Amino acid sequence: MPGLPIRQFGDPVLKERTREVEQIDGAVASLAASMIETMYEAPGSGLAANQIGVLRRIFVYDIGDGPRTVINPRIVESDGEWTYEEGCLSIPGLSWDIVRPDAVHLVGLDLDGNELSLEASELEGRVFQHELDHLDGILLVERLSPEQRKEALRILRGRTLHLPDGDPDGLSSMLSL
Repeated sequence: MPGLPIRQFGDPVLKERTREVEQIDGAVASLAASMIETMYEAPGSGLAANQIGVLRRIFVYDIGDGPRTVINPRIVESDGEWTYEEGCLSIPGLSWDIVRPDAVHLVGLDLDGNELSLEASELEGRVFQHELDHLDGILLVERLSPEQRKEALRILRGRTLHLPDGDPDGLSSMLSL
């Protein structure tokens, strides 16, 4: 079964806060399986449900230990600071150095409805924070400095308007007419 389409920057669903999963059943397990396949196909290390248009609090990830699913996640503690170059499947081809807490304590549920309590640092902690941001309707560009955000939005507008990469504001195209 092919992966699902990943929603891209500009899609309003990415700005919406997701709703709690009320019942873990076969539909949720099927959704998680489709999300994992989509994540691998992309390829990525994490994927939130709203990135495929589903407004539920569920994300999947794999940082090398096999795929995992987290339902109704919450970060209950964080500590330290770590800067890392972070990208996003909904903003392909762009990445920025982002400062986030180094260590986090995440709680949620697994696919069997069992409570999860995961302490993670560095890459795993980063994935948790990134995917939780998605579930809260926060995009990576909102974590940038004002100058970085301005440049990122200029590039992304150019993509939306289908301008060449070297002409994100369209000015060169207009001058060559």
